[in-house]
Order: sequence, then C-alpha cells, then structure tokens
Amino acid sequence: MTTVHERPTETSESPLLRATNIVQEFSVRGAAGLKSGVVHAVSDVSFDIHAGETLGVVGETGSGKSTLARAIMQSPRAKSGEVHFQGTDLTRLRRRKLVAARRQLQMVFQDPFGSLNPKWRVSELVEEPLVGYGTSGSNGRRQRVRELLDLVGLNPDSYGRRRPHELSGGQCQRVAIARAIALQPALIVCDEAVSSLDVLIQAQVLNLFERLRSELGLSYLFISHDLALVKQISDRVAVLHLGQLCEIGPSEGIYRAPRHPYTAALLASIPTLGAGSGRARRPKPISGEPPSALHPPSGCRFRTRCPRAAQKCADEVPQLRESAAGHRVACHFPLDETP
Repeated sequence: MTTVHERPTETSESPLLRATNIVQEFSVRGAAGLKSGVVHAVSDVSFDIHAGETLGVVGETGSGKSTLARAIMQSPRAKSGEVHFQGTDLTRLRRRKLVAARRQLQMVFQDPFGSLNPKWRVSELVEEPLVGYGTSGSNGRRQRVRELLDLVGLNPDSYGRRRPHELSGGQCQRVAIARAIALQPALIVCDEAVSSLDVLIQAQVLNLFERLRSELGLSYLFISHDLALVKQISDRVAVLHLGQLCEIGPSEGIYRAPRHPYTAALLASIPTLGAGSGRARRPKPISGEPPSALHPPSGCRFRTRCPRAAQKCADEVPQLRESAAGHRVACHFPLDETP
C-alpha cells in the first residue's frame, strides 16, 4: 500500500471546497402501520478540503455519509447550508452554470457495474463526459480515451472494445475512475468506491487513487465505513454519527488518540493482530442499538450508547471545539478530559 501523503501545509488561501452548515432531511410517508416523519439525514455539518488533500469521511451504515456526498454534488440539493467550490456557492447555481461547475467536481460510485451502461463499450463510457462537454473533435477524444485508459492501467487495445460484463469488478472501477478524471477535475468524491472489491483489488485501486492524486494534483472526498482503509489514504478524517459531525482532524491524530467516544468505539470494533503475539484481537461491538434517524435523540445523538453520557448530553447539542492543533471534537466530555 502506498503511504499517505502528508497533509498540505495550511495557508491563508481559501480551501478548494468549503461546506457550511449542511442540513439534509427527507419527509417519509407512513405505510403498513408505520408513522410518517422526517429523516434527519445530515444535521449542520461543516468542513473544508484544501487543494491536493484527501478528507476521509467514516461512520456506521446510516450515518449520512452518502447523503452528505450527494448534497455536495447538489444531487439533490441540501435543505439548507452552503457549498463553496473554487470560490463559487454551488447551492446558488442553476442548470447550465451548475453543469459547468460540475466539470471540476466528479464522483466515483460504490457499484462499479451499476455505474456503467452495460450496452456501451469501455471506450464509449470513458468518452461520454468528453462528448457531453464538447471537448475536442472525434480524433482528439479517441486519443484522450487511450491516454486515460493507459493512466488507470488498462491497455486500450485490449479493453477499449469490451463491455462491462466482460470486466472484473476492479477493471470496471478503473473504467469509472478514467471517466471521472476525463475532464481534469479538481476534486473527486469517492462514495464507498472500493467497498465492493476484494482486499487485493482494493489495495490496487487505492494505490491508483494515490498515484493519480500525485500526478494530476487531485483532491478527494473519500467516503467509507472501513476505518482502517480510510487511514491509509486520508490526510484528515471526519467522523459522522447519525448525521452529526463528531470529530475531525489529522488522520494520525484521530487513530492514535481519538477524542470522541464514538470514534474510540469505532476503532475498538476493528479486528487487529495483537502486537508480538500474532493473535487476533477480538473487536468490541458498540453497545446498544443505533437510534432512528426518524426520531433521533436530543442533544448528542450518541448519548444513548455512550458510557460518558450525562444530562448535559441530552440537553445541549455539542459544538465542535478545538482539542489539539487542527483537531476538533463535538463532545461535552471528550476522552482527553476527565468527566
């Protein structure tokens, strides 16, 4: 596995992407005895991504990771909040202007087969964004497709005329990546982009992401439920729980000394080999059942499963505050303080 890049040095320059107070909610109708209500998918989430940086977003299933990714892409738009990308607020753009902005903001999805048209050949799939944005002529596009396939490790002569069903999962994801970088974007949103691949292919695709970041100057918003995987590729990590941002900071700091009890519980749930013993350490599951996003707990939404919870956790929503340099935590009783 390629070692992660050091986080770019902070400057006074504006970040490549700044998400501010993102809220996304969905109304649901009751059926078969179920009550109607509002799903609180993402609640007041803010973060930055700088040029050349990878921000990993982790959390359990249902924590709002994919919803957040789609809110960044404006598909669909968030209920409230702002998304500034390259200095422009995407939430205020409409139609052609939003399409033009998305040229610099691309996405790689979880299912490599589902994201590709099964009737099209690989060369057509990679050429699609070039055609959509009217890039070059047909000869120029064909040459660009060959360059892109070479860049992601696929021989254009061998794979250009194949269709998705003739490819493995890893090869399909390489095609999806080639398509995502075709327009030379500044930021790629990876929504569980390697979770459907086996471990060996995961490592190969992650190395490809890292190589492309170095060669093309890309930035990533990398979403995954796998904390060990996110550590390998991310400069910083943001931890989501039931739509709330619990903790955000440098990758090494998050994994070495988590401040939020939820982050610590997630890390304890990862099976690892004991140092020097060669024996696997049994993961410790998080106690209790995750609350419903239809009826989330008041205050901190992790409090119903948190061993440090007190009345204050139910009465007040914890706000992100500085715990160490570049490391913020939203907890009334963080792990680096005595409760």
